[in-house]
Amino acid sequence: MDYNKVISAMTLEEKASLCSGRDFWHTKAVKSQKIPEIMVSDGPNGLRKNPSAEDHAGSFDSIKAVCFPNACATGASFDRALLTKMGKALGTECQAENVSTMLGPGMNIKRSPLCGRNFEYFSEDPLLATEMGTALVKGVQSRNIGTSLKHFAVNNQETRRLTVSAEVSERAMREIYLAAFEGAVKNAKPWTVMCSYNRINGLHASENKTYLTDILRDEWGFDGIVVSDWGAVNDRVKGLSAGLDLEMPGCFGTNDRLIVEAVNNGSLPEKTLDRAVERILRWIDRYTSKRSKDAKWDKEADHELAGKIEEESAVLLKNEDGILPLDKNDAIAVIGRYAKTPRYQGGGSAHITSFKTSSFMEAAKGKGHEIYYADGYDLDKEEVDRSLITKAVNAAKKSDVAVIFAGLPENFESEGYDRSHMRLPENQNVLISEVLNVQPNVIVVLHNGSPVEMPWVKDVKGIFEMYLGGQNVGTATYNLLFGKVNPSGRLPETFPLKLEDNPSYLNFPGHADKVEYAEGVFVGYRYYDTKKMEVLFPFGHGLSYTTFKYSNLKVSKRKIKSRDPLTVSVDVTNIGRMAGKEVVQIYVAPPCDGVPRPVHELRAFDKVSLRAGETKTVTFELTSRAFAYWDTSIHDWYVAPGEYTIEAGSSSRDIKFTKKISIEETSRRPMTITENTCFGDLLKIPEIAGELRPVVNSYLHKEKKDRPKSSEAISEKMEQEMLGFSPLRSVISFGDGEYDHEKLAKAIKAMQNKLDKK
Repeated sequence: MDYNKVISAMTLEEKASLCSGRDFWHTKAVKSQKIPEIMVSDGPNGLRKNPSAEDHAGSFDSIKAVCFPNACATGASFDRALLTKMGKALGTECQAENVSTMLGPGMNIKRSPLCGRNFEYFSEDPLLATEMGTALVKGVQSRNIGTSLKHFAVNNQETRRLTVSAEVSERAMREIYLAAFEGAVKNAKPWTVMCSYNRINGLHASENKTYLTDILRDEWGFDGIVVSDWGAVNDRVKGLSAGLDLEMPGCFGTNDRLIVEAVNNGSLPEKTLDRAVERILRWIDRYTSKRSKDAKWDKEADHELAGKIEEESAVLLKNEDGILPLDKNDAIAVIGRYAKTPRYQGGGSAHITSFKTSSFMEAAKGKGHEIYYADGYDLDKEEVDRSLITKAVNAAKKSDVAVIFAGLPENFESEGYDRSHMRLPENQNVLISEVLNVQPNVIVVLHNGSPVEMPWVKDVKGIFEMYLGGQNVGTATYNLLFGKVNPSGRLPETFPLKLEDNPSYLNFPGHADKVEYAEGVFVGYRYYDTKKMEVLFPFGHGLSYTTFKYSNLKVSKRKIKSRDPLTVSVDVTNIGRMAGKEVVQIYVAPPCDGVPRPVHELRAFDKVSLRAGETKTVTFELTSRAFAYWDTSIHDWYVAPGEYTIEAGSSSRDIKFTKKISIEETSRRPMTITENTCFGDLLKIPEIAGELRPVVNSYLHKEKKDRPKSSEAISEKMEQEMLGFSPLRSVISFGDGEYDHEKLAKAIKAMQNKLDKK
């Protein structure tokens, strides 16, 4: 397609019309130019294609499809190849259903356990979110189907999501909330990015040029279209100027007319509109020119794949006394409604109409197990039903082990609203407590999209976190509990002991239309580990039915320049009797240079499959970004010189081995010296020592024979500390009288000249 020729032949009204949808799911066709409409659909854990164009967010049933595990589960897989495989399956489904673009994945960070949409997001850690999202995008787009990274940016709550202003510091934005989008944009080249509903530091995301153009396009190189979240447009003309190409859903022509009016009155350059139209044309052409008309959608195969993905994602949190895997000869009490009707997905736009589901009870049927089943609780209310508990207790009494299926009902966590607490329904907690009174061998299987408090954690012997595991979760649960599959999932988020421990607790969800991200970069384990707080389960935690041993941690160099890469390797051995997979995690601990930084941060990981007795060397390449933080004084990434620690472990709290390296500075940060620059900051710069020394000596009266002696109230240490925190102008008041403003200005100029020449 000759885009320029097509655009020049279009009327102004036609160009404006192309910038909004025909309905909820289709773009507009332009018949005069033979531009077809294309369809988009919700995702990314399944195809939510709606048969009715007027449908939105679950008002009508969608087509029968396959529900894969939600992002809360797949993030726990730590498995890039697995996410790519899932993406390919989703892409094939879209081709078969003539859907051009799948709306996802969700790349937002899990700031608080209460966010109602956490089940759609991968992690509290931007690196893990980057890698999982990148892998999924690559898989989907390998089938010539677009993806839409969402929700750009800082959409970390549902409360007042269309109007709330997320007040976030520049550094926290770069290190935590933008990083996953940045990585996926650069590494996977998504076709579209979806802007969020909320405001960012006061300005709506849909009209925020800083993010939609300056950062996303000019800095990161994004070349696709920016589409609004459904209904996120506040001012259409301002949005178009800022870089918002496509408004969804359709606006019945209202905003199209505003665009035409703005071009006609000169407030919107027509070339700005033409630029958006060209991007949209490229997107449409990208899909239609390579449309696969013979794509086959094998629902049964995808159902099986969904189960395999969940097997790789489920996290074994506790296994006291080796209670798991279950012995097939044991009498087993299976308690809880989720054993028959599992909760396997979240509510809202990601809700899939599954063509079939599997439950644990269905998977166990006909396998010869002695099972005593009891409902245990009511899904429709939280109140304790004593008759249900009595039946559960009786089942537990006559069994060797009790497996309790628990979790959060769908009305506890969903798009559209946030959770009010971190607890399970009261009837489930009481059930677990009552069963423990008669049965010491209790295993809890959890179905939830975000962390929950566990008042019974020390008393039960086994805990499986299944998250929201997709429509084949029952088969996966059976295979994991009975050891047919060795668990290998790891927590993509920290489970705190209680809600009040979370760093966002005092500032979530904010007040009125403003929420302060006062915790800055200290999100998730970055906060808990830095404060050395006790947690329920740490980030990266997960057990296996085998045992792994780490050894031989190596680094390619002990001294590197700030821009140099570093190779890290470690040997991992499966010293157990069963094949398994280990997630090797590399953290970097920074030097203590006065800049508030987390005690360590995840900088690399890999999932390794090992046979019993097998050893593999796992190798990682760390770029300079692994050592950097966002320096707001230069508005860029900066690697501070000093000693760093490379940590290899199986969770953020289980570090096996460490190695020290030192990093030399290759280029000094730009610095402007003023009268208010502190002595301590300048004493660290050897190049200006000659110019600084006379000023220091004057301040300390070192050149005076009658230099006053320190009194008992002022020790030598106090004098040195006071010097470090004193601005240069202090020499005028507290020096020996040699410096006035004019002489100090000359000294500052000399220091600045030396610094600039370095």
